[in-house]
Amino acid sequence: MAITRDDVINALSTVKVDRGGTSLPGSGRLSQVVVDPTNRVMFSILIDPSEAERFETVRREAEGRVLAMPGVSGVFASLTSERGPNAPPPQAPQQSGPGPGTPLPPPRTGAALPGVKHIVAVASGKGGVGKSTTACNLALALHAQGLAVGMLDADIYGPSMPKLLGISGKPRVIEGKVLEPMQGYGLKVMSIGFLIEAESAMIWRGPMVQSAITQMLRDVAWGDLDILIVDMPPGTGDAQLTMAQATPLSGAVIVSTPQDLALIDARRGVTMFKKVSVPILGVVENMATFICPNCGHASDIFGHGGARAEAARLEVPFLGEVPLTMAIRETSDAGRPVVATDPEGPQARIYRDIAQKLWANLSGAPAGRAAPRIVIE
Repeated sequence: MAITRDDVINALSTVKVDRGGTSLPGSGRLSQVVVDPTNRVMFSILIDPSEAERFETVRREAEGRVLAMPGVSGVFASLTSERGPNAPPPQAPQQSGPGPGTPLPPPRTGAALPGVKHIVAVASGKGGVGKSTTACNLALALHAQGLAVGMLDADIYGPSMPKLLGISGKPRVIEGKVLEPMQGYGLKVMSIGFLIEAESAMIWRGPMVQSAITQMLRDVAWGDLDILIVDMPPGTGDAQLTMAQATPLSGAVIVSTPQDLALIDARRGVTMFKKVSVPILGVVENMATFICPNCGHASDIFGHGGARAEAARLEVPFLGEVPLTMAIRETSDAGRPVVATDPEGPQARIYRDIAQKLWANLSGAPAGRAAPRIVIE
């Protein structure tokens, strides 16, 4: 039975938001309602931050009404807010950022995820720098150290993890709205790509994107993890601020190519995380040099050393360089990441070295358990 947007709005019309009996759809607070091909419903409710406690009851009621509809497979409902012109200015964080007069986002207030020790964002100031490939292989390299690792694909408009990890199918609903994460090469994985058709275009406004990210983070049975790697959307907009502010991030990794154009955007990424007091765990220079697959000659087609120099200038750790090679590209396109399929190869060793430095920066000590066997699927 197909669920329509009108069906959902009709169900929500019985939810009242005030003593006057105003319905949720009639209040102007309801975001665009989205129903995916599996009859999973997503919407958000716009509130002022001071109304959060009162509207949590409204949110739960709305979620319950929709979940009770015949044929609905799950519901993603959340509260969102926008800072108005009369809102009080937030307090500046202790960590240094831009100069006086720069408006700062509110401080992070996200609750911890039960069982998850560390959440690390892998980010870039712009797209096309290989951030998702880096995040995927970095997660696998951490897993190879014996750590329990999860992978959250937070790029709503361009989810990559289903392709990179060769995972197909849809996650199972365990109970209510809680999803069981997918599995790939020993990682627990969640992505919007598992919930929509592969060629669907996500034409969503900011509140819906924020809602989807929040729900994928908090309504997934992650279990006990040493680290959850979050593949962030490129840029420094609403989705990035949602993760930075509403999530207890242990830190962020910035991925950039060496050329000046990419480094300008990488600086913006560093600045954004500093504004919300998220530590920078390190910078990775991707596509640092091109290795010819025929003769092995190295060519610095994007320049070389720019990210290392920028990390030194910004006084943040430099984690390492990843070359541009056919092996990394081919294994990524095939859904067989190089760290998993060629663990002793030169490319995998590079990612493992970066992962060891990241874990040392994060925990203050190297991983102590024996490395698990990665199953090639």
